Amino acid sequence: MDERAYARAIKPFEAETARLRPTNAEVFDAHTHLGLDEDGRALATEALLAMLDAAGARRACVFPLHDPERVPAYRVPNDRVLRWAEESSGRLVPYCRLDPADGAVREGERALAAGARGIKLHPRAQTFAFEGQDIAQIFALADQAAVPILIHAGRGMPPIADGLADLALRHPNVVLILAHAAIADQGILTTRLADHPGVLYDVSCFYPLDVLELFARVPAERIVFASDPPYGHPATSLYMALRIAAALELDETAVRLFLGGTMGALCDGRGLPAPLAPRGSGTITMSGPMARVYSYCATSGPALFGGQTEIVRGSLELARAACRDPEPPDHLGPALEQIASALSTAIASAEDLVDALPTLDLIHRCMSLAATETA
Repeated sequence: MDERAYARAIKPFEAETARLRPTNAEVFDAHTHLGLDEDGRALATEALLAMLDAAGARRACVFPLHDPERVPAYRVPNDRVLRWAEESSGRLVPYCRLDPADGAVREGERALAAGARGIKLHPRAQTFAFEGQDIAQIFALADQAAVPILIHAGRGMPPIADGLADLALRHPNVVLILAHAAIADQGILTTRLADHPGVLYDVSCFYPLDVLELFARVPAERIVFASDPPYGHPATSLYMALRIAAALELDETAVRLFLGGTMGALCDGRGLPAPLAPRGSGTITMSGPMARVYSYCATSGPALFGGQTEIVRGSLELARAACRDPEPPDHLGPALEQIASALSTAIASAEDLVDALPTLDLIHRCMSLAATETA
């Protein structure tokens, strides 16, 4: 993508981020990676810190990707992350990644003694369920060490809610961070774990509607900012987070906790803030044009990851066409013009998806605007 065209396209989104962000609010990314993944994606420390800088984020939790050198027991990638975090001047908070089937407790004890401050579990990548002694021992380790467990609860998962909820409720002192807004089983997990004193949900999601629904089910004090690099970008997720906070009319205290206050308190040993009632209504209202823009952009995202150029271009052209309205409803004209301009830049780069992140960034920002721009 042409860098100057991209900079022009995101400029109004960046201006809105600056306007919506409370003064001096800490941004703490709860979900980032370093190293190499089997799928070919990689992220170095310098690149991650640059991403955090672009979002004005001071700190982030970090853990290994699905590293080709993970055997035995994720020891090699865990040591790399520990070293990179130590070199980050306190900006990166390291978690160790564990595989329940490969010496997890021993590796967890070793990594925690070496400086890890949390545990990452990925039931899809490591193909495990939440029943059985191996996973129970990891929860017992986290309980004893007083460290949180972050769990992949996003796409590609079988139903996980009952086994995970049963295990979590047996360990009420273990703080859980359910990644990706727990979309794998959001309804059941948020219901069954409503009385657990320490369950957080991170918002590293591509679809803003998932996050809007999460706020209707979970107190804002239990929802934390996250972006999932290298698959997501902190600045893009920050725009989504601030748009959703504004649409829900969260007060400044809740916004500050959401962006980084809750994670900062957890990592600094100050405990979690007291939760209030969920802020969302459970009803999402969108104008017709914005709903059409959102649906077409939503179609383009998975196609972009799959390198399906024709589908990406066709979906984005339909989304841009939905913005062309000589009589836009209820003062939505400026937002539709902003989306159309951003999509034009994305469409111009749709033939070359070697580096898809700028295109994905524009699509995600347009979806966040469309999902939250009410009449």
